[in-house]
Amino acid sequence: MLIRLNLSYNNLQGNIPREIFHTGSKLTGCALSYNSLQGTIPTEFSNLRQLVELHLSSNKLSGEIRSALGECQELQIIQMDQNILTGGIPESLSNLKSLLVLNFSHNSLSGSIPTSSDLKYLNKLDLSYNHIHGEVPRNGVFENVTAVSLNGNSGLCGGAADLCMPPCSTISQRRKRMYYLVRVLIPLVGFTSLVLLIYFVFLESKTPRRTYLLLLSFGKHFPRVTYRDLAQATQSFSESNLVGRGSYGSVYRGKLTQAKIQVAIKVFDLDVRYADKSFISECEVLRSIRHRNLVSILTACSTIDNDGNAFKALIYEFMPNGNLDTWLHTKSAGEVPRILSLGQRISIAVNIADALAYLHHDITRSIVHCDLKPSNILLDTDMNAYLGDFDVANLVRNSKSASVGHSSSASTSDSSIGLKGTIGYIAPEYAQTGQASTYGDAYSFGIVLLEMLIGKRPTDPMFDNELNIVNFVERNSPDQILHIIDDHLQEECKGFIHATAEAGNMVYQCLVSLVQVALSCTRRFPRERMNMRGVAMKLQVARTSYICWSKHATLE
Repeated sequence: MLIRLNLSYNNLQGNIPREIFHTGSKLTGCALSYNSLQGTIPTEFSNLRQLVELHLSSNKLSGEIRSALGECQELQIIQMDQNILTGGIPESLSNLKSLLVLNFSHNSLSGSIPTSSDLKYLNKLDLSYNHIHGEVPRNGVFENVTAVSLNGNSGLCGGAADLCMPPCSTISQRRKRMYYLVRVLIPLVGFTSLVLLIYFVFLESKTPRRTYLLLLSFGKHFPRVTYRDLAQATQSFSESNLVGRGSYGSVYRGKLTQAKIQVAIKVFDLDVRYADKSFISECEVLRSIRHRNLVSILTACSTIDNDGNAFKALIYEFMPNGNLDTWLHTKSAGEVPRILSLGQRISIAVNIADALAYLHHDITRSIVHCDLKPSNILLDTDMNAYLGDFDVANLVRNSKSASVGHSSSASTSDSSIGLKGTIGYIAPEYAQTGQASTYGDAYSFGIVLLEMLIGKRPTDPMFDNELNIVNFVERNSPDQILHIIDDHLQEECKGFIHATAEAGNMVYQCLVSLVQVALSCTRRFPRERMNMRGVAMKLQVARTSYICWSKHATLE
């Protein structure tokens, strides 16, 4: 009989228990994440020849990653992030032909990235925040930049253009000469820059009505824009280019002539109370974060318009497929409905869960988004999801208190702009106290996930009196799940059910697991809710299982 071992969140200490290796070839899953395990990774893992999933995240494991792991030919998921592992990435991992997910992020790994084109099923590779250096490969998973995360490795170069890595140097004989040249030029350039800065500050003080720009440093060189540039890009902010309205302003589509790129321009309505604070808050939040599933900001503009009035705007990447709300709900009877497959919905949920897990647990000072809803989830050409609209987000105190487990306190923040968020998506305790927390974001995520599954907004007229979207799903779960899901999903699921009994059971179990995750996020009491790191892990497993089954069904 095959065995799956799950000892995550059990406060285990010491070395990895040797008892797990007594299972021999029967063990298919081993989950020891979110404990306090120490020591090295035992070589005995190579004896677990049927092992499919290995989860060792968020422990204190040290030493090198064993090359013997390459002998576990059935491995599909390896999660070893958030440890203190050292050494290089073993070449032997290229033997794992079935590998789907590989996560070594937030360790102290060094060396270069092994080059192998054999891992044809690998769809997620996270090596971020290590000390890896050298040239980034271009084959295999690296052909899909959305599946790869390499942030926090300053020694990497080359690779696909969309990874935005510096080019690799090929003129090694000139390195020494360039080194000494740079040592001379840096002080000279620094002194010259200081002189110019003093000059321009003096000039600015003499011309107080002169247009000025607020350009943020987000790690890249972004286009410098003026009010005239933005007005030209949007045809003087015409209604035809308006793509949405938010709490503190409007968003326009436009094309910057100089940079030749399509952008979304968020113009703040400074007549609205707290809009100016919102602009500053969003700038503070966005300058400190970078994640593959967060909308990328290009630049910021703070100036005066043609009438001498204050003008503030943020410029983002434009998302061609709009927001999730437009894919879940049609606005009029004549509108052609957009259809999301089950696989796309799972992928979108994973993307946003990853982004929230990063905001809550993976940065020095946690961030609470405060206004998670489908209209703030944006979709690119390939239907990858991005979390946007941080104008009400909060940098929070006690940032590490909610990083592990369910029993810890959530990161909280006292609001300076009043109650934020949208009715139907905000957590009950937030509506009552006005105190934002990571638990509140988890609740909002659960509501969005339920909305993605049943196709009803939490404010739908069918939810009245004591009935709401949460208890409606609870009453119909798990037996009636197939009857309450979105019409398009029902049609897709009927196709699976009519195909084979195995296919029908697979899609049913997948839906049940998604509903369970959503309900675990929407518990009445905040401390009973799953945190977003746990949510992301469970959704990744669900997506991996769905992908595996889909590929298996296709091959048949």
